[in-house]
Amino acid sequence: MQTMLTEIRPWGRWTVLGEGEGYKVKRIEINPGHRLSLQRHTQRSEHWIVVSGTAKMSIGDRVLFVKAQESTFVPVGTDHRIENPGPRLLTIIEIQNGAYLGEDDIVRLQDDYGRSDG
Repeated sequence: MQTMLTEIRPWGRWTVLGEGEGYKVKRIEINPGHRLSLQRHTQRSEHWIVVSGTAKMSIGDRVLFVKAQESTFVPVGTDHRIENPGPRLLTIIEIQNGAYLGEDDIVRLQDDYGRSDG
């Protein structure tokens, strides 16, 4: 049986729900008023499904407001960010696809918490 990995971040936390060759599934929980770094990945795409709350999602030049039961896709190499503009916890299921899914495949372009790449 696989043990779930959870990591606490300045904006909330993420938990790996499952993974296999070419995919990883995470639950991402973003605290009210917080956002992830503006970033891109060189080896993976991401599909985001909002479970609860409303997400402000920046994907390339687009800014979308995505509500519960809605989803969007982030192609490989596209700048992206998720933000929680609401008053409650935002919960997203993220499905990563690619040949390499390590946490070091993050190029941070801007970060509210002073973190650097990887």
